[in-house]
Amino acid sequence: MFRTLVTFALTLAAGVANAADWPQFLGPTRDGVSTETVAPWTAPPKVLWRQPLGEAHSSPVVAGGVVYAFFKPAGKNEDALAAFKADTGDKLWQKSYARTAFTPLFGVGPRGTPAVDGSRVYTLGNTGVLACWDAKTGDVAWKVDTLADFGAKNLFFGVSTSPIVVDDTVVVMVGGPEAGVVGFEKLTGKVSWKATGDPSSYAGPTLLTTEPKQLVTLTGTHVRSLTPDGKLLWSFPFKDGLNESSTTPVRVGDLVVASSVTAGSVAFKLPAAGADVAVTPERVWSNKALTCYFSTPVPVGADLYMINGQASLVNASITLRCVDSLTGKPRWELPKVGKYHAALLRTADAKLLMLDDLGNLKLIQPDPTGYKELATAKVCGETWAHPALADGVVYVRDDKELIAVKLAP
Repeated sequence: MFRTLVTFALTLAAGVANAADWPQFLGPTRDGVSTETVAPWTAPPKVLWRQPLGEAHSSPVVAGGVVYAFFKPAGKNEDALAAFKADTGDKLWQKSYARTAFTPLFGVGPRGTPAVDGSRVYTLGNTGVLACWDAKTGDVAWKVDTLADFGAKNLFFGVSTSPIVVDDTVVVMVGGPEAGVVGFEKLTGKVSWKATGDPSSYAGPTLLTTEPKQLVTLTGTHVRSLTPDGKLLWSFPFKDGLNESSTTPVRVGDLVVASSVTAGSVAFKLPAAGADVAVTPERVWSNKALTCYFSTPVPVGADLYMINGQASLVNASITLRCVDSLTGKPRWELPKVGKYHAALLRTADAKLLMLDDLGNLKLIQPDPTGYKELATAKVCGETWAHPALADGVVYVRDDKELIAVKLAP
């Protein structure tokens, strides 16, 4: 029954119009799934344009024919947002605000990805400044210093969670006392609600369209589910030894899968609507070998495709695995697909795009019997940013450039 439902869902997705925005981290449904199809390319995909950028691990987003990129301008203690025409790369505007000096390891630019909501763009910098920008002009409508306002400490590598907009609220993980997760009025920046006292992780929340809708996020100590107005629905204890996990929880049927860089992965049953917050969801499986660092797993049918690796400074290497989502047991694995990170994206026809941290883009045919590569191309320099896919173009960035690469013929 589970496989039949998943197949039906994929069939519906394949029937959606081919063009779609990519307005936030992990795409329109916050799960790495696109409504577009991608055919295997037989020649190197065409680079439509390139634009220089400052440093960041933040991913590009696309909405209404505009690409937005969030970064730190060279030589300045600022967070900057720039807008480019998606078809030509022409810069429409670039604006910035001053931020506190912060020089962590592995990059001084922002890590969180913008969220576009109509006429506004929301960003969260690595020093904890949440800002609302006018999408047409770049003017800052409001900003909040979340660390200072809620007594939270910055993380070792800096704030990395990506904002999510739900109805009239923009939600971020803060990690302050009694303010682990905070919702802000999206028009004013005023606090709508505060929930939990959990410390922050580097992960971003997702939205499950259940009844009621659920905001699910991996904090520093738990997987938490909240209603859009901040009421706790349920909690699952899950703590990473290094507190460096950056993955978004994933729903697969009636399961939720959470992953971390040292504790591995765990799957538990999604509690029924109206479940008591005191009830811990039922664990279905756990596998300490399935350690996910930056890359959020992507479901295809009853399988999960995930990038596993370790937080190692010596001989870092990651492995692509196909995992049975019902048991947590790997079906096959392909080692050495990158160093620390490779981003996974699922197309409407259930193929996978994988961008590794060396800048190689691969099109993969998911198959439980083994790895099947359909096409590959070098599209950028070293990167930890996820790609964005819109109108047959994949937008990627490295430490120097934002690049538009046409995949459709």
